[in-house]
Amino acid sequence: MYLQTDEQTIDDLGIFGKRNGTGIYDIYNHAHTRGGEALLEKMFRSPLSDKAAINQRSNIIRQFAQAGLHFPYDVSLFDVTEKYLVNSDADSKHQRQSVQLNEKEIQNGVSAVISLIHLTKDFIEKNEARNIIDYATERETIVKLLASPAFEPALKESPKGNKLSYSAVTAFDALFRVTERTKVENLLKHLYYLDVYMSVAKTATARQFVFPKALSKEQSALNIKGVYHPSLKTPVKNNIAMGEQQNVIFLTGANMAGKSTFLRSLSTALYVAHMGFPVAADAMEFSVMDGLYTTVNLPDNLGIGASHFYAEVLRVKKMATELSTGKCFFILFDELFRGTNVKDAHEATVAVTKGFASKKNSLFIISSHIVEAGEELEQKNNIGFLFLPTRMNGHTPEYTYTLEKGITDDRHGMIIIRNEGILETLKNGKKTR
Repeated sequence: MYLQTDEQTIDDLGIFGKRNGTGIYDIYNHAHTRGGEALLEKMFRSPLSDKAAINQRSNIIRQFAQAGLHFPYDVSLFDVTEKYLVNSDADSKHQRQSVQLNEKEIQNGVSAVISLIHLTKDFIEKNEARNIIDYATERETIVKLLASPAFEPALKESPKGNKLSYSAVTAFDALFRVTERTKVENLLKHLYYLDVYMSVAKTATARQFVFPKALSKEQSALNIKGVYHPSLKTPVKNNIAMGEQQNVIFLTGANMAGKSTFLRSLSTALYVAHMGFPVAADAMEFSVMDGLYTTVNLPDNLGIGASHFYAEVLRVKKMATELSTGKCFFILFDELFRGTNVKDAHEATVAVTKGFASKKNSLFIISSHIVEAGEELEQKNNIGFLFLPTRMNGHTPEYTYTLEKGITDDRHGMIIIRNEGILETLKNGKKTR
């Protein structure tokens, strides 16, 4: 079972980053192998939506982090093995390009596979690996795989890399690339998972991330302490609690007060938590959701001639359609209906937020500059109100980036414009030194 999401959300959260920055994926990526990197990307694109699966993966990674285990392989073994397996006659049946390997490449490939088999057997028999309780099922699968007759000849060979005879290489080549190729590929898949577990465990240890606890969907709860954005060097942490009794948060604050950063911090933590990965927070527990959708940077759809407002309308319609299924969702809108006039934005924000509030099994966060909409929503007892304050130091706004309860009417746009000398420049021209 996987979490429903979309490219808008993945882009909003910067999961894979852009050319000018590092994505969330890169923070967790310490993988040694190309297969591990590909598997990690797949996990980021397909978060889990099953309590048991999330907690099991989380426990595996946490126990690897506690054990301090390191990837016990020379990475070059994977490079040689992958090249060896790709360039085989078997691949041509699947219409993949096949390159004929020379004798030396075949010998190296055979030796690499034998080394991987021995190293894997040594690793899974270590007490440190045996003691990782939640890894026991995967470990036992590897044990059974290595015990199969297919790997018996390889395990009888010396792991020290003694040169094989021509006839032995030929026999092993037929075994690894033809008759038992599937088992070799299955072994690699298990090692890629091991690579990912150790990669993410390294991130957890180095950054002191916390491992969230997944709760059942019926609880409709999100409790997180000390959440922050993992890309920030000097972050300000925040706490938030949501549930059936307060399933909507209406967030206000002036420009530059930190609303978008907080919204990304929270939704990134919840997204990553659904992967069973550690997050940038001090503590966290959450009800598993069926889907997670954010709308932070919604582009105009020029392809269909849609204005920003119409793009917003279509986005809200999509959320309404998803909610009509009765599933549990986490839905976030940053500056809902910013693309229209204040009056329409006010009415639409109130109406849509009230509609969201009626879906008690889902959680919603709406940020807005329209303070009046917030005041009108106060009659709903399951809507909570938070704001990010601005403190004035003379004519200079200063920001705490720390959530407070209530609604703020802080508006400092004109102060910032004046401080930048824009009006003076328009009136008198640019000053020259």
